[in-house]
Amino acid sequence: MATLQKIALIFTIIGALNWGLIGIFDFNLVETVFKDLDMLHRIIYAIVGICGLINIGIYFMDFVEK
Repeated sequence: MATLQKIALIFTIIGALNWGLIGIFDFNLVETVFKDLDMLHRIIYAIVGICGLINIGIYFMDFVEK
């Protein structure tokens, strides 16, 4: 489970950095790197969203264990 958590955290950080770039500089790194591969953009965004949900679950599990 620790490996899944680390992978989810990495994707969540990447997603957060991308949103920061969009908000501050109006620059979308995912679309720039993967150019015209719209389906790949959607897959990456879905993976980041799922990883965010995993991290929310981990966050609340920590409160339940205490």
